[in-house]
Amino acid sequence: MYSFSNITTLQADLKAGKITCSALVEQAISAIADKKHLNAFLEVFEVSAKEAAKRTDEKIKSGTAGKLAGVIIGIKDNICYKGHKVSASSKILEGFESLYSATVVEKLLAEDAIIIGRTNCDEFAMGSSNENSAFGNVLNPLNEKCVPGGSSGGAAVAVAAGICHVTLGSDTGGSIRQPASFTGTVGFKPTYGRVSRYGLIAYASSFDQIGPITKTVEDTAIIMEIISGLDKNDNTSSSKKVDNYSKEFSADKKYKIAYLKECVEAEGIDPEVKQAVLKQIEWLKSKGHTVEAVSFPYLEFLVPTYYVLTTAEASSNLSRFDGIHYGFRSKNATDLESTYKKSRSEGFGKEVKRRIMLGTFVLSAGYYDAYYSKGQKVRRIIHEKTKEIFNTYDFILTPSTPGTAFEFGKNSADPIKMYLEDIFTVQANIAGVPAISVPCGKHSNGLPIGLQLMANYFEEAKLLNLASKIQK
Repeated sequence: MYSFSNITTLQADLKAGKITCSALVEQAISAIADKKHLNAFLEVFEVSAKEAAKRTDEKIKSGTAGKLAGVIIGIKDNICYKGHKVSASSKILEGFESLYSATVVEKLLAEDAIIIGRTNCDEFAMGSSNENSAFGNVLNPLNEKCVPGGSSGGAAVAVAAGICHVTLGSDTGGSIRQPASFTGTVGFKPTYGRVSRYGLIAYASSFDQIGPITKTVEDTAIIMEIISGLDKNDNTSSSKKVDNYSKEFSADKKYKIAYLKECVEAEGIDPEVKQAVLKQIEWLKSKGHTVEAVSFPYLEFLVPTYYVLTTAEASSNLSRFDGIHYGFRSKNATDLESTYKKSRSEGFGKEVKRRIMLGTFVLSAGYYDAYYSKGQKVRRIIHEKTKEIFNTYDFILTPSTPGTAFEFGKNSADPIKMYLEDIFTVQANIAGVPAISVPCGKHSNGLPIGLQLMANYFEEAKLLNLASKIQK
């Protein structure tokens, strides 16, 4: 049984002949079967994974293997892979097979990564607990009575449970970082535009970003080097040079860090989470970094702004799922109008329907100025305030989440309580800056606590450097 620690060691072991890609794939398939009850995977790509392993083993022998040879990767079920099913964990995309691969998938395959399957998530990436999937809850392997976080819950669980080496998730308001915090893994959201969104099923196009969930920050850096960069298929992708993130872990760099006073002292924050963050702040100071409290007076506006704008974008993006073009079509439909109505009302889950209706409402003629237009203005204010902090400081530090993983059903009856789970993570998406969640201690309930760091636009190298020191 091969025990994976990090990508660099794995590559060395493959070259030395201690393990083969085919054996790694067999091990992953068997681990998915053994931990089936966690419901992390919706489908295993057994045939294509075994074929890829065979090809990569030959390449290793001939010395032509890519940077990710033998790395077993799971992809969230909203990332397209040609010839494979993708459903965004929704009934509305029942039986749909992708006609093309997402740019991130092509980049991983070009470096000989092996994609093992698609991971369960909240339907259309809408949720903070993975209780909104049409295919059932994902269980947190650290405590199976608790949620794994969302929406990339299956992706986080697959790494935390040791089922695969790395996963790709998507982050619209914390959907990578929050489950990473709840499962004790590393979750990274890049700068908006750093990674192509081509082939990602859209939820809110001006917020969505694809990023990795890994065991170590170093592995995140390796994956980011490969999936980042300009893409002609995505006009929002940046032409800015991609740094050698994995080569830039410098030992003695001293940084100026701002921690958001309102986040650390927020009402309702778990006292042990607060304590863990304050302890981390003291540790950073002891290492020669400058850490100072900064006021961020817009904390209470973050979640409302996020939900006004993302639901508006979702209402527009999800209009293409109509029962006509592809996917689910209601058997009860009798004419064109009933096909639309019944297919959408039967195909979409409760939370997705709630957000589509919210978004349609804020975009409607009588309310556009009161909600959507105002939301855009508040987004600009949050963006400017975030930039202002980065004029003085290298990083912004907050807890990743107000508490640890909660029990199933605890928040699901109250959408507002559930939406507030994203209170610390949505700022990075509203402003478009990179952010990471790293484990920073354990709660007395045995569950991990996550620390979030945000950096200025395209300063991923710096962010990964400090995050690696904190993780170590």
